[in-house]
Amino acid sequence: MLPVPVLERARDELLEWQGGMSVMEVSHRSKAFIAVARQAEADLRDLLAIPASYKVLFMQGGATAQFSAVPLNLAAADATADYLNTGHWSERTIAEAKRFVRVNVAADEAASRYSTVPAQSSLRLTPGAAYVHYTPNETIHGVEFPYVPDTAGVPLVADMSSTILSRPLDVARFGLIYAGAQKNIGPAGITVVIVHEGLVGRARAGTPLVFDYRAVAEAESMQNTPPTFGWYFAGLVFQWLKREGGLAAMAERNRAKAAMLYSAIDNSSFYVNPVDRECRSWMNVPFRLAKPELEPVFLAEAGAAGLANLAGHRAVGGLRASIYNAMPAEGVKALVDFMREFERRHG
Repeated sequence: MLPVPVLERARDELLEWQGGMSVMEVSHRSKAFIAVARQAEADLRDLLAIPASYKVLFMQGGATAQFSAVPLNLAAADATADYLNTGHWSERTIAEAKRFVRVNVAADEAASRYSTVPAQSSLRLTPGAAYVHYTPNETIHGVEFPYVPDTAGVPLVADMSSTILSRPLDVARFGLIYAGAQKNIGPAGITVVIVHEGLVGRARAGTPLVFDYRAVAEAESMQNTPPTFGWYFAGLVFQWLKREGGLAAMAERNRAKAAMLYSAIDNSSFYVNPVDRECRSWMNVPFRLAKPELEPVFLAEAGAAGLANLAGHRAVGGLRASIYNAMPAEGVKALVDFMREFERRHG
């Protein structure tokens, strides 16, 4: 979901932007668009309090492209990198990383069917590893780390596609953060990479220039034509977040929304959430019905009631509510009210 005020502004500027053509028609080299790009970076730095020692890159290929770009930029082919496996996207990341680097799976939660995260004390980290990679929030399984792993000085890399901008974040604890836009930043098509300058310039020979962090940084993320509309839209979202009170305000809202939905599930014998309570996601809430055969009926009736996109990911099935920043509390309440009424009729 995207913020309604941002959608309305984009609508109003779609045909004529800054007194001229559409923002989708302007050159990325124009002074007007360069100003938009620089303002977007400045607003993101402000929101996340990003230290000056970090580069902010706006890249393409989605978070999936970073599954390859990270090892290509941060590790030699014979180096070892540690990965924590906590769900579907961790699995995907590990499989891709194995093409470029030696992978040590330092934690594997598959035995719990990805309903838990590993304790810090259980991490089997490699001394001198090139980096440690984890996925703070697994969208499909609805599991989220309640802590930032301590890597004893080894650069920590995080796929924050589903948690970025949902709460304050200490960027200095990470060597590199990457995030696809399509959760809390804007429409799909652009990926934010926040990388410490000490990790820039290490790309191995043969790394494509569009994935080389130094080349991208030196070109101010315009080495090739960027997705201008996505970048513009992300900038509007950053401004909306600042007007709404910043990330502290987002954290309060998101915590309350998640609590409302989990309470409805936990106080019912009709719905169940499989994730350990200590590591439940604020952003993605999977649930099942006590009578699984009713799940298609639930989806059909929910759709008729105006509640969309509640089907679980095809990899796991079931039901799932994604309640990112732009979802208002009223939307979560509407879902909870529908769930109670559905239970009354079908329980």
